[in-house]
Amino acid sequence: MEQVEMNWLLGLGFLFSLIYIVLHQLKKRKLRALENDLKSSWGKMKRREFYHFDLIELYFRNSKIRTEPFHIISDQIQEDVDIHDLFKYLDRTTSKIGQQYLYYKLRTVQHKDKLAKFNELTHTIESDPKLRLNLQLVLSKLNSHFAYDLQKLIQDEVIEKPPFHKLLLPLGLASVIVFSLGFFNPGFFLLLIPLFVVNMVFHYKTKSFISYYLRAVYALNLSLRTAKKIRSYTAINNQIPKGSFIQDIQSIRVKTKFISFEKQLSNEFISIFWFLAELVKIQFNFEAIIFYWFINDIVKKKSSINELFQFLGEIDCAISVASVKYQNKTICTPDFVEVKEINVSGIVHPLLEDCIPNDLNLTEKSLLLTGSNMSGKSTFIRAFAISSITAQTLNIAFAKEFSIPFSRVYTSIRITDSINDGNSYYLREVLVIKKLIEASDQKSPCIFILDEIFKGTNTSERISGGKAILQYLNKLGHFVLVSTHDLELADLLSNKGFDLHHFSEEVRNNELHFDFKLKQGKMNTRNAIKILELYGYPSKIISDARETIKESFNEISKN
Repeated sequence: MEQVEMNWLLGLGFLFSLIYIVLHQLKKRKLRALENDLKSSWGKMKRREFYHFDLIELYFRNSKIRTEPFHIISDQIQEDVDIHDLFKYLDRTTSKIGQQYLYYKLRTVQHKDKLAKFNELTHTIESDPKLRLNLQLVLSKLNSHFAYDLQKLIQDEVIEKPPFHKLLLPLGLASVIVFSLGFFNPGFFLLLIPLFVVNMVFHYKTKSFISYYLRAVYALNLSLRTAKKIRSYTAINNQIPKGSFIQDIQSIRVKTKFISFEKQLSNEFISIFWFLAELVKIQFNFEAIIFYWFINDIVKKKSSINELFQFLGEIDCAISVASVKYQNKTICTPDFVEVKEINVSGIVHPLLEDCIPNDLNLTEKSLLLTGSNMSGKSTFIRAFAISSITAQTLNIAFAKEFSIPFSRVYTSIRITDSINDGNSYYLREVLVIKKLIEASDQKSPCIFILDEIFKGTNTSERISGGKAILQYLNKLGHFVLVSTHDLELADLLSNKGFDLHHFSEEVRNNELHFDFKLKQGKMNTRNAIKILELYGYPSKIISDARETIKESFNEISKN
């Protein structure tokens, strides 16, 4: 009999050893595959990535614990310059926390000292490929969707404890006492049954709260382990000052591990122990008691958890920027000047392949940009807006040289009718530009970027209103960059603190050709009617339109 039991034990030991060896080899193979994938994808955009912006934006949208930023990139700017598409291009993060933090960082202009520190961190990662790969491997543990939930522990209002939570500890102690007495008198074990029924009710009432936080707590455990591993790299330790957040969160580690025990079981494929563990937790109220203690800790530790989030996010963002710089050679480190000057060389739009680079130099003046349809006006001002944002958030600009004052950026480029609130296009534009006017009263430099101001109204009022507003915005240390079809605006503002530039085209073999090069001066040609002609509109329409233009010019000349 003893021999049979021994054989069973040996057999089980052999089976568990075999399972361990197989799992260990699978883990090593998975790690090698991940390492090869990270090496091959360096400097490239993500493949097969579906962007859940409702989750990615959560940390930015809900941020309550943050130092006062220099400037927030508004939803209007997000729409005007396609921040979501820009984010997809920039996102080379390895973790979901890094992804959320990159979005937050792209839309939050911090002060220059923080930008300089981020640049140093990026340079450290750029110059050490082995360190970068090790960091990516460590951060990859936070690349599952559960990591999106960590921000709940930072942003969410803590749940209110239900009245019954005061009964949990007495009932748990009662179960312990009854269980202990049962060894002296087995009759006491029968009392465990009614206690179990009562505790089960409270256990599953608490379970809904625990389920809400389960992924977040599991993410907290993994994030803490990841941060400790990253801290072991000397280069990172030297770059980012130590802080007490790891030690602070470590003090509640036992509670977080207990609460996330169920999640860890499912992840490690050992859920066969779940049922027994669940019975013990119900009988003695372990889980519910620890959870409500944990809620108290979350209130106290929010700031430290936020530091942990930002620590991991900052490193992952630096990796992402290093990858973008490796891929895109038309990138520079911006220079921030204290005078009213813009000096830009070879600027391009990062989302356009084979984009024609352009230069812009402004001293104590703003820019009024004219040009034909499709000539590149809107693309240029969007490219400038994008580099103005990334320069001040990620310390990169998509140009050979990019020098501007450290400024707040405001845009009015892509205005749409608002059917829900009944606002017309013109009224929507009035409301957007009103915010720019209010922002222009601040003393720190602003960059105002506008495309076709007031195109939702008639010509005379558009020109007169546009001239007054642009002149008003162009004060103090502010810059205005505006594109327009209205050549009359160019005449009105040429001696009012605006430099005139334009894009042009030429007709060759009955086709329009654009060189997309920025030129000095006012545009002297128009192509709207020429385009109608090239696309086969009836000659009657073309001649009638040209005759109307002549009559309009003659009328203006008489006046």
